[in-house]
Amino acid sequence: MITRLKSDKLIVGEALFSGYVYFEDRGVITAVTSAVLPYDVEYDYTGYYVAPGFIDIHAHGGAGYEFLGSAEDIVQAANFHLSHGTTSICPTISAAPFEVMEKSVVEVKKAMADITLEPNIIGLHLEGPYLSAEQCGAQCPDFITAPIPEQYEKLINEAGNVIARWTYAPENDVNGRFCKYLTEHGIVASAGHTNATYEDMQWATENGCGLVTHLYSCTSTVTRKFGFRKLGVIESAYMNDDLYVEIIADGRHLPPELIRLILKIKGKDRIVLCTDSLALTGTNVTEGVTLNTAFIIEDGVCKLRDRSAFAGSIATSDCLIRVMTREVGVDMATAVKMITKVPAEILGLNKGTLEAGKDADIVVFDNDVKIREVFVCGNKCRW
Repeated sequence: MITRLKSDKLIVGEALFSGYVYFEDRGVITAVTSAVLPYDVEYDYTGYYVAPGFIDIHAHGGAGYEFLGSAEDIVQAANFHLSHGTTSICPTISAAPFEVMEKSVVEVKKAMADITLEPNIIGLHLEGPYLSAEQCGAQCPDFITAPIPEQYEKLINEAGNVIARWTYAPENDVNGRFCKYLTEHGIVASAGHTNATYEDMQWATENGCGLVTHLYSCTSTVTRKFGFRKLGVIESAYMNDDLYVEIIADGRHLPPELIRLILKIKGKDRIVLCTDSLALTGTNVTEGVTLNTAFIIEDGVCKLRDRSAFAGSIATSDCLIRVMTREVGVDMATAVKMITKVPAEILGLNKGTLEAGKDADIVVFDNDVKIREVFVCGNKCRW
């Protein structure tokens, strides 16, 4: 069976296109064209944007459900984000006792096989425990450690195909051993929660590190030692044109002016938008404790209880598009690209663009970026 979607606002590449998207039952786009081709079912979305499904490569939960939880919780959180246009997601696990993080890999694998799961779980994102205690942010310092080969080698050998990316602090990775091990096993190595210097980052990128986790959030900048300045992660990301950078574009973590600066230097092809959303996203919770960290929610963001720093976002993917278009001032196609095509490139996915041969993950939304319809692998979702 061939399904046809009609719209005068197809987001194709970096432009709007009037025409049709055709896809088959097996969930692959067969054509994006203005030509009238044979079809069995049509959905007319004239006046609505039709875009590739959003890909969130950094989210901790939603609707009250933690990704650091049971398979059932993981499915519930992922399905919640689907209702906001996220057709593919990386469940993210913060630093915790390593046996807990190991268990999360098992639970994510179960969730990926759950028939009630509607979006794609494209693999786990481990955000720790090999981080910097000085840049831990809302991560619990009790669980942070330098890389331990016996730990990560065992986990990767047993379940590496479930892990999509791993955030770590390069300055604690002796001889780049951990980073090299990740990349040799097809896992994206990402520098985050780190006090790395320019030299540390050079060593990391030489060993395969290709991404910076939430730039400006717990990432080092210029420091001075005996009067001499050293560049940090932020400057390293600007110096290295090949490095991708992830930003939390929730309108709180980074002001619009700073996002414009990142765009000016890095360019739209090397920036990926993420939510970094907590389980609290989509709930009415205003305060509590998670992973031994006390928090409070106010001003549209989650903060440490003492208000000294942010503790994570309560944003969804559609929110990021609104911030980028309304507050930062980029056009719709560019905003969509940074949460579709760019993350797909980082993780090597057959997704992220409307073109023949790509997976039929598609989201339909109005001018206010309110989601009307979502298709995952060609299936119209029930949300």
